[in-house]
Amino acid sequence: MLEAAVAANAGDLEALLAAPAGDGTVQDLVNQMGAVVGEKVEVRRVARVEGENVDLYLHQTNPDLPAQVGVFVVTDANGAEVAHDIAMHVAAFRPSCLDRDSIPSDILDKERDTLTKLTLQDGKPEAIVPKIVEGRLNAFYKDNCLVDQDFARDPSQTVGKVLKGKNAKVTEFVRFQVGA
Repeated sequence: MLEAAVAANAGDLEALLAAPAGDGTVQDLVNQMGAVVGEKVEVRRVARVEGENVDLYLHQTNPDLPAQVGVFVVTDANGAEVAHDIAMHVAAFRPSCLDRDSIPSDILDKERDTLTKLTLQDGKPEAIVPKIVEGRLNAFYKDNCLVDQDFARDPSQTVGKVLKGKNAKVTEFVRFQVGA
């Protein structure tokens, strides 16, 4: 299936499923797999990554099953040394975005509104609410932004600081999880 995806340069689900594979298509292969295991098998997500350095980490949560989590991390050349550790970090900590600039504005606005309402409900003076909300947003960033998270291999540093120390940059990451 991977060979078919690469050969077809498939970047979305529709292109992947229609890609030629063997005597049929990738969709035919998926259907055959389902028939063999007696379960519904489906491909629900496709990502195409490219860059100077692409690292893959597969995490097996059950030794009797294939990997359930897969992560691609794309870095510049300087990031090659830490790319695998960062991929393991992404598998464990599940960041939703690379950095603060990559958070969709509607999600950030919704979070800011929620935090404002909660802060006002706490009885804080309106004059200091924006400053409190910005402080609370830092926790949101730490939970969701890869570069703001404490690095799994060395929690005394953020992922961003580790990258800066290597003069490296992550340009993209993709996390897949079976069933998600």
